[in-house]
Amino acid sequence: MPELPEVETTVRGLGPALMLARITVLETARDGLRRPFPPDLAQRMIGARVTGLGRRAKYGLIATDRGDTMIFHLGMSGRWRVDPAAPWPHDHLRLETEAGRVLVLNDPRRFGSVDLVPTDALAAYPAFAAMGPEPLGPDFSADHLARAFEGRVAPVKALLLDQRVVAGLGNIYVCEALHRAGIAPARAAGRIATARLAPLAEAIRAVLTEAIEAGGSTLRDYARPDGELGYFAKDWRVYGREGAPCPACGSAVKRRTESGRSSFWCARCQR
Repeated sequence: MPELPEVETTVRGLGPALMLARITVLETARDGLRRPFPPDLAQRMIGARVTGLGRRAKYGLIATDRGDTMIFHLGMSGRWRVDPAAPWPHDHLRLETEAGRVLVLNDPRRFGSVDLVPTDALAAYPAFAAMGPEPLGPDFSADHLARAFEGRVAPVKALLLDQRVVAGLGNIYVCEALHRAGIAPARAAGRIATARLAPLAEAIRAVLTEAIEAGGSTLRDYARPDGELGYFAKDWRVYGREGAPCPACGSAVKRRTESGRSSFWCARCQR
């Protein structure tokens, strides 16, 4: 599933074709993805000018001068393509701008979604209402983690994946950040010393920033809007490297599966 860096990379990739552009065509090839498209999506988007592009957690945001924001989620296999040479199977939504640029949302598994809400009601959008702070934003800090972890016996990895604690973190980048911070994924969050929380917060920010600069991580279906792959996977220290030597100490990277997710960590470096 595309995670925060992949969505941020996607939003940035849409900018040159979409920012300040007027939408002249919006076509859908089916009724919806994971859930139906808004019935008035074309009516509200055609003729509108894009005034902002952004991201909340793993959702992309396209704001217009009509006071609406289109919210998209890439699901398991979604990706946008800009000015594609030819249609592909599973192209489900197509935008065209006044300048003749074409943007297509492709999603073979159809676990993605597209919604349209008033921009001034974004905070009340069901997926956003209870979300924690953005990990790259000013409200994310060691103090925030201390408050979120206080008295908690749940594993630190589980809490970092909880969108109510931090918005947008996913399995890959939590594994990587915990390794950099030297914290075992199964460690009880409430038992992590306060002095270790600032390095953890910094590790999270650093991993996400580096991943965005590398265009994200391509696993199966993800690619940037320009067709390029994400290259951060080559810099993974532990994720997907079971049995390989830890880059810090040389011990074999371990793997454990819980609730359908794999944890990768170094038992020597991470406590």
